[in-house]
Amino acid sequence: MSISFKPLADRVLVEPSPAEEKTASGIIIPDTAKEKPLHGTVIAVGTGKKELAPGNKVVYGQYSGTEIKLDGKKLLIMKEADIYGIID
Repeated sequence: MSISFKPLADRVLVEPSPAEEKTASGIIIPDTAKEKPLHGTVIAVGTGKKELAPGNKVVYGQYSGTEIKLDGKKLLIMKEADIYGIID
């Protein structure tokens, strides 16, 4: 993904993973009942970050970040401290 946005300091730009569309048993989940995803992919990092890099898959808190819209995509901007870890 190519976005012309550079986070400052310890900020990280994350693309949330899509919300689940179906339950394990195949029931379709309506938009109003979908849970906010708690993981996503790092798109860009500020200059103060050493452990994260674009492309990292990360887990973050339920109320982490601020939703912004860039190039028609909903993304999250958050502090590195809001990210719990990297998924291998």
